[in-house]
Amino acid sequence: MALSFFSKHKKAVLNRCRDDYATKMRLKYAPYYHAMESQQGTSIRLDGRDMIMLSSNDYLGLSFHPKVIEAGRAALLQWGTSPTGARTSNGSRAYHVELESRLATFLGREACHVHAAGYLSCMSSIASFAQKGDVIFADKNLHSCLWDGIRLSMATVERFSHNSPDDLREVAAAANPDAPKHLVVEGVYSMEGHICRLPELTAIAEDNGCFTVLDDAHGFGVLGRQGRGTVDHFGLNEKVDVICGSLSKSLASTGGFVAASSEVIEYLRTNSKQTIFSAALSPSQTAVATAALEIMQTEPEHHERLWKNTKKYRAILKGLGLNTWESETPAVPIVLGSKERVYPFWRALLEKGIFTVMSIAPAVPAGKDLIRTAVSALHSDEQLDRIAEAMAYAVKKTG
Repeated sequence: MALSFFSKHKKAVLNRCRDDYATKMRLKYAPYYHAMESQQGTSIRLDGRDMIMLSSNDYLGLSFHPKVIEAGRAALLQWGTSPTGARTSNGSRAYHVELESRLATFLGREACHVHAAGYLSCMSSIASFAQKGDVIFADKNLHSCLWDGIRLSMATVERFSHNSPDDLREVAAAANPDAPKHLVVEGVYSMEGHICRLPELTAIAEDNGCFTVLDDAHGFGVLGRQGRGTVDHFGLNEKVDVICGSLSKSLASTGGFVAASSEVIEYLRTNSKQTIFSAALSPSQTAVATAALEIMQTEPEHHERLWKNTKKYRAILKGLGLNTWESETPAVPIVLGSKERVYPFWRALLEKGIFTVMSIAPAVPAGKDLIRTAVSALHSDEQLDRIAEAMAYAVKKTG
């Protein structure tokens, strides 16, 4: 009698889980789901070794700021651990309203709504407004959360080449002229480090009557005055209808936000399933984001240090002849072109105590397999020197 381990299960879905090739390869090579044993700023401990974190989204380094930590602690003592409910029913609190008001003011918007995850915010910023019969113009390199919102909307999707006004113009010209239209872009594309060509794209959107949604998860805190983001960077606040993003990057918390006019936010609160049926953001994480937002406006040195480190890091990679996909931001990819090159490069950096993240097709376009790195304001000059040595070692070893 054959061993049960090798026999097919009657439940097809269990067989699917057991036989999945991608899962087998992930478990074999173990590039993901590494659990750090400790962390202090950009220094981590992994598998008993001290390492430098070079792939965190903590751009301003505020997740270890004393004022941010104290704000989270005080909220925990005052409000407990959780509102244990959705905002529509028993979960709304004064601290949510305060953060929303401050974010709206900071972004030059009338209103804002915060969710317990950035994924929810970005998904709802499309699924709440687009409907069957609408047309969505979408950059081909959008984040998964935006694609999920697009799919849920059941609208017709017209993709255009990444960050290409010329292609958007052609796609828009061929679309149904009578259909309600949307433009969905990112402020900063996190895999590529590219800044959205917002002036040209919004001009085309205006000509076609588009409702424009911009996901600024990686632009918020990085670009614009005091980190107000990509829209402020270009001075185009009147040209973008919705700014959505994450609280888990420059704001050192978890959760997400959608900022827009009052009528747009109230429509979202009425029609968004992601908003109506989702538990509210916890008191400590709301307080953390509120404190971080205050620090962004009162301690400019974090933003200045971020860009100083970014320039130094990019110079290191350029000196080694590495392809950074013309990144313009602290999100800096190292494009190696194939998973066969990416994996040994990633392993070589790990040997030298530098933690990064692999990203291979289909997560990135074919031929763009890469190491995703990100600079923080907390990286010291000594750490950047160690990173430079490790990069040189990886280049030499993988040749």
